[in-house]
Amino acid sequence: MKRSQKDDDIPLTINILTFNCWGLKYLAKWRKERLEEIGRSIATTVPTPEIVGLQECWTQEDYLAIRRQTRHILPYGKFYYSGIFGGGLSILSKWPIVESNMVRYPLNGRPTAFFRGDWFVGKGVACASIQTGPGREDVVDVFCTHLHAPYEREPNDSYMCHRTAQAWEIARLMRGAAERGHAIIGLGDFNMVPLSLAHQLITTHAPVQDVWKILHPESSLGAASQPAEKERRREVPDVTYNLRENGATCDSALNTWRWSKPQQKALFSGEDITVDPTIPDPRAKRLDYIFFGNGLSPTSTSPQWQIESAKVGMTDRHPRLRCSLSDHFSVEATISRSRKSQMTGPDNAPGRSSVHEQTNDTALQNLTNSSLHPTLYTSYNPSPTSSILPPLFTRTPSPPKPYTQPSLSSMSASLPAKVYSEILDLISVYRAREYRQRRLRLSHFLASIFISIICFIAIWWSNHPGISFMLVFISTLSFGAGVIDGLIGGLFISSELRALNEFEWEIAKAQEIAEVVEGSNPGAIEGVKTQGTDNDGVRHEKRDKGISSLENKKEYGEREKELWEMVRGSEEYIGKENVRRGHARMM
Repeated sequence: MKRSQKDDDIPLTINILTFNCWGLKYLAKWRKERLEEIGRSIATTVPTPEIVGLQECWTQEDYLAIRRQTRHILPYGKFYYSGIFGGGLSILSKWPIVESNMVRYPLNGRPTAFFRGDWFVGKGVACASIQTGPGREDVVDVFCTHLHAPYEREPNDSYMCHRTAQAWEIARLMRGAAERGHAIIGLGDFNMVPLSLAHQLITTHAPVQDVWKILHPESSLGAASQPAEKERRREVPDVTYNLRENGATCDSALNTWRWSKPQQKALFSGEDITVDPTIPDPRAKRLDYIFFGNGLSPTSTSPQWQIESAKVGMTDRHPRLRCSLSDHFSVEATISRSRKSQMTGPDNAPGRSSVHEQTNDTALQNLTNSSLHPTLYTSYNPSPTSSILPPLFTRTPSPPKPYTQPSLSSMSASLPAKVYSEILDLISVYRAREYRQRRLRLSHFLASIFISIICFIAIWWSNHPGISFMLVFISTLSFGAGVIDGLIGGLFISSELRALNEFEWEIAKAQEIAEVVEGSNPGAIEGVKTQGTDNDGVRHEKRDKGISSLENKKEYGEREKELWEMVRGSEEYIGKENVRRGHARMM
């Protein structure tokens, strides 16, 4: 069959790279030298990267330094601005970036944790639409992000709620791109381990797959020292195995920035220290990811991409300083294309990517038989009758078709209801913490006003200049601290609680749909307990009646219809639900 000129212009493969540069200004050691070398390393990587996502590249100076080294292979790039100090995100590309956007996360750390900086850098998602070919359908949407860092161990990590909400937000952005028929690449430092709540939300609510998990389905669920991995009763992996099979990008024994202080001191003093690749590596884990998926409504000429390979890269040290280039390693992946007309069978549904043919049978079979999570790798196959938006670049609009209500079996993939319940519990715990913080901070503000008044009264009656000065100093210091706490408690925490309410409402609706889907199974248990929130934000419990009797089946059918009205965005339904169920919190 003769290939057209258009086919020749569309790339057969795309090489992807994501890397956390650790470019903290004033804090990261040898920042300029390391980022210069990072640019050279990207330029010499094999295969040559064609789409690159960078995190913690905080300054324009460092971004331009990398651009100088890579411009000959990546002529297009975008440095994204966000927050007070910048979001640290950049996207480089071999092909033109035709559209870009920076979406900040609604829940994004706390300003009181100034020593951590997450709130001040305005973390979010760097979005770019890249034109990989001459056709309007040859668009790849890239989403580069850096989720909130885990400063405490789960389940006591107070920022876990923020990270989960951020994962939900980027999943929603990727799902929207897929509905426009675009291929999706999500990459970055997600600060999560495989099969965590955040990971499950992304791989279920966005039509994407974790590239590494597809090619290495038996890879670790975290560091060997963490409970999730200990439960698997496996031997502690060595350095080589962690890089080759587990995809460990952080806390590797090979990374000099994770060494002990005496080891680093010896290295920086000029001593040549090598690491035995066979030593146990119990702390290494995978925090950096590449997610990929095809569009949900591709045209007959749209390229269909498959996952071909993935590896951990940029493990070499700086040639002169002998330190690792960053405190992370890179993740590199290659996807290859095939025509939709050449793809047949259920494994090549348009909503999901398929593994390269050499690994397809074994990898997907392992995923099917995996007991790690029963629904995590469910195929995303919307019904042909579903109301899906037409592709963004359709030249002539299709005539409108009457809406046909799909069956529950055609609903988009969802997690078990109990997972959403865990997230709602997490939200409730975090909300209680924030209410307590708001009370304390507003109380401090009122107390500071009272103290200032007392001090000014005392100054009026004081005849000693030294005492008067101390009273003025105490009054000013107390009132200044009180005003700051008042602003945080009255403005920031209130804004955070509203964003939390929105996140809770969306999770509660996802839980409702999951409950209906589970109830449609023949083995549904009578009286499954579910949870929600009332108008006062208080968790309550209710029981579904089941569908064993004819009357219950009729009630179930009516409920299914209502849920699909909700999915279609009916404001009338939302208002009815707010009054009848009280799931949405009216502020």
